Amino acid sequence: MPIISNANHDFSIYSVSSDDSSLDRFFTEIPETETIKGAYFQRARLLRTLEACYVVDPARQALVNVGGNRYAFPWSTLEQYPHSRLGRLRLCTSPEERARLCDDYDDGSNEFFFDRNPTAFRVILNFLAAGKLRLLRELCAVALHDELDYWGVAPRHMERCCRRRMIARVEEVAEWARKEKEWQQRRRELKAPLEAEDGHQRLIAALREVMESPHSGLAGKVFAFLSIVMVAITVVSLCISTMPDLREEETKGECSQKCQNMFVIESICVAWFTLEFVLRFVNAQSKLAFLHGPLNIIDAIAILPYYVTLAVEIRGDPHQDVNSSRGYLDKLGLILRLLRALRILYVMRLARHSLGLQTLGLTLQRSMRELSLLLLFVCVAVVLFSPLVHLAESELTQFSATRPHQSFSSIPASYWWAIISMTTVGYGDMVPHSIPGQIVALTSILSGILIMAFPATSIFHTFSRSYQELKQEYERLWKEERSAELGAQTEDH
Repeated sequence: MPIISNANHDFSIYSVSSDDSSLDRFFTEIPETETIKGAYFQRARLLRTLEACYVVDPARQALVNVGGNRYAFPWSTLEQYPHSRLGRLRLCTSPEERARLCDDYDDGSNEFFFDRNPTAFRVILNFLAAGKLRLLRELCAVALHDELDYWGVAPRHMERCCRRRMIARVEEVAEWARKEKEWQQRRRELKAPLEAEDGHQRLIAALREVMESPHSGLAGKVFAFLSIVMVAITVVSLCISTMPDLREEETKGECSQKCQNMFVIESICVAWFTLEFVLRFVNAQSKLAFLHGPLNIIDAIAILPYYVTLAVEIRGDPHQDVNSSRGYLDKLGLILRLLRALRILYVMRLARHSLGLQTLGLTLQRSMRELSLLLLFVCVAVVLFSPLVHLAESELTQFSATRPHQSFSSIPASYWWAIISMTTVGYGDMVPHSIPGQIVALTSILSGILIMAFPATSIFHTFSRSYQELKQEYERLWKEERSAELGAQTEDH
């Protein structure tokens, strides 16, 4: 018997007008829906009173107590999920088997007791009764994942939106726990040698803690401050070295007092970076892992050009004829200038001490899939619009009075125009003049705006989440440092 039927109901009183409106036709066209009365009640039942437990037939129903709430499940319902914890209760024939599945069992009332969260069990109850597994708003996603694992319910039964949110949160918590474990392990490795009696090991451990942890104390903060100052001086020195007067002196092979001062400053900075690199390498627990570190590779690439340039200049013979050595120096000139330009990589050293740069790197690492999709979309669009604009500007204009534009001479030459147009840069070096070409340009610009906007939301949320994680980690390190200082002061008193 249908509970709700609208086949013979008059909805005219709800109409916005007295005539035969479209609103009436919409309501009367709703098909009649049939419902099965009591289906939910027959598959699972909440027992609100203690007297209701006495009428439960153990042969037909299972009496389950979860956190003080009693439920009656027909065995036919539980048999549909034989791999779940409740489904395996039917096969229990001994107290030992029941003890492996439930926390307690009452022989008098045949009641299975589970010491679990009753709020989380509402999700399992809804799944057993209605076949719907959804994430409740007031329930933690990680706690629900643990409950599903305990009750033996696979997450694949969950709705897609809820499952995606739960899995994302579980993976985030697992990654956070892994980082926490690694950090604790690293802290133990740094502090363990300090307790040893060997003075050499204590010195190495103290240096390692100063270089790796700016929050370790005053020495760590001073070391990090000096590193930032040296990076800033190096960047300023690189900018000054490109001034016209210094470039002219370099071309003539001369070196004024200003040039010598710049060389001294550069030598001091490189000496500091070299000392820091060597100390990090010596104090590293694993030398191979140290050499594979991205920031360590950047440090090596930034330091080597100075020594290569110095070796080339020292190798040159001062008594050699200038004209004969000019060709050799001209060949190495371009290479040396490229190597000197690599000094700008010192800026990446700020990632060791900058929360923003660390957030940027972590966001790029986590958003590689979105960035790959963005690159794929751009490549497909460039391949699509380049032949169209070439056809519009170089082929169709031959039959009109407009002179063909020479910039779109080939499809590969149109690739550059497609890239700068889709990214809305528009340098103006290549401009379509015909009406078909302008239509293609408008389409490519609109497509580029949409393509750039597709992964932007996902990357923004990843950046926000990464920033919050790193910020919380920094705050935790600061609190631990303060606790250690207060503990040391208490012990002194």
